[in-house]
Amino acid sequence: MAEPVCVVARGITFGYPGRPVLDGLDLVVSAGERLGLVGENGAGKTTLLRVLAGSLAPMAGSVSRVGSLAVVDQELDVPPGTTVGTLVEQTSAATRAVADELEAAIAGFDHESGDLGAYADAMTRYEQLAAWDVDRRIDEALTRFGAPRDVSRELATLSVGERYRARLACRIAERSDVLLLDEPTNHLDAAGIDYLTGRLQQWAGAVVIVTHDRRLLDDVMTAILDLDPAMDGRPALYGATRYADYRFAKDRMLLRWRARYRAERKRALVLAAQLDRSYEGLSDGWRPPKGSNKNRRATHARGHVKAADRLVEKLKAEAVEVPVPPLSLAFPDLPSLPRRASTGADLDRPLDPAADRAAAHAGPLLEIRAPRVEGRVDLPGRRIDIGACGRLLVVGPNGSGKSTLLAALAGTVDLDRGTRVLAPGVRLGVLAQEGPAEHAAEPTTSAFDAYARHALRLLESGVLDPDQLVPVAALGLLTEDDLDRPLRELSVGQRRRFDLACALLAAPHLLILDEPTNHLSVGLVDELTAALRLTSAAVVVATHDRRMRADLADWPVLEL
Repeated sequence: MAEPVCVVARGITFGYPGRPVLDGLDLVVSAGERLGLVGENGAGKTTLLRVLAGSLAPMAGSVSRVGSLAVVDQELDVPPGTTVGTLVEQTSAATRAVADELEAAIAGFDHESGDLGAYADAMTRYEQLAAWDVDRRIDEALTRFGAPRDVSRELATLSVGERYRARLACRIAERSDVLLLDEPTNHLDAAGIDYLTGRLQQWAGAVVIVTHDRRLLDDVMTAILDLDPAMDGRPALYGATRYADYRFAKDRMLLRWRARYRAERKRALVLAAQLDRSYEGLSDGWRPPKGSNKNRRATHARGHVKAADRLVEKLKAEAVEVPVPPLSLAFPDLPSLPRRASTGADLDRPLDPAADRAAAHAGPLLEIRAPRVEGRVDLPGRRIDIGACGRLLVVGPNGSGKSTLLAALAGTVDLDRGTRVLAPGVRLGVLAQEGPAEHAAEPTTSAFDAYARHALRLLESGVLDPDQLVPVAALGLLTEDDLDRPLRELSVGQRRRFDLACALLAAPHLLILDEPTNHLSVGLVDELTAALRLTSAAVVVATHDRRMRADLADWPVLEL
């Protein structure tokens, strides 16, 4: 018996003013199938998820769903007064409604003339949802995801991660027919990801997930839909369920695509040169041999022009219309030491002996001892130092204090105990889990102007060398069109790219990155991982991303 179809999208078209996103997309996801949505940031992954959920109406096309729906967006609106109990009640109410339907069917069933089909449907639905077990499932999911279990806690008082985990736990406990998840592993630790993986592998309904988590793609998905255009300009569905297989197939396609494009551009240049020479023949000083037809030169030249025109038209008819290639990270060549120590620059400027010794960097770039932040992190007797070109991988479960420790290293949170010493001249590049407050305060400013303002703030603070500024356009993180758009019009992933660009702006000697893979495309995660391994700058990374941790397994590890 064929599996019931849960989600069908036909000819979906959607775009924002001046920016098409989806164009005639078809999609079918049946019960038991788990589809991973991948693609560059801004390719339309979140938009497609919202169209499937019904929160966005397509400009053309249609979406049909069978059964109940559960959605977990990246961003959660929090109405005043909303509590953890509100989320729990929404989940349990939906499930208990099924139990009430069964009780009503049992109470009103006429054994002589009753509708056995309706009774059977109610019983099947009740067993499918295991409605008798919903309270235990909610409590288990909240616990396993590390979400608050106090139903009186207001969501507005929780961190972004806590709010996300509470909502995810409730939606997982629902056992809906259609489950739509947007970057579900962003706020989970290793134990939470393992629990989520197990639940998704057993999901009876249809699942569509936007994710950058390469291990999740391996462990859960039955297919991968890449929204980046293929050679025909359309998204590509990869039946391969392993990320490595998908990357291999995509890379081979891109090689063929680019080779054909280069060959056609080369041929177009040859024909254009031939056409130019033919047109020049109409006006040059060439004369036919004595006694020949006086019109021979012009006729001969016009024949060359017509032949070249025909070749150009043929080329246009056969050409592949290639969209703009995906962005590729151009990671800057970061310095390992301040300029005086690394290049000998400004040696004519006098420094005191202490500054000279610091510039030579006999010691670490950054050192922190016995750090303590009340209620968040406490490491008595611990000394953490990062030397030039040093590496440190910080791991631990949610709530262990990783983000607080990185903020202490960055100097953005005050220590209640302990000391922090940053060597003179050392520049930091910091990527927090959430973007800087100044970026959130200027949502209508274009990305390019916001980047320029950030540079000015760093310059005024004395932590920017104008000669070593990294231009945002040179990084390959955002297109020129994206840079001209207001920050608020960028997708969550594109804003994360912008935050990464800001962390690189000052050409830092030390990068401090908190969950750097969050919201980024899988392709960019691969590129960033490779760049972090090779850069001359020192790097501190805190991450739950299992593949990144495996890729950085040879780094020194600090486990909290």
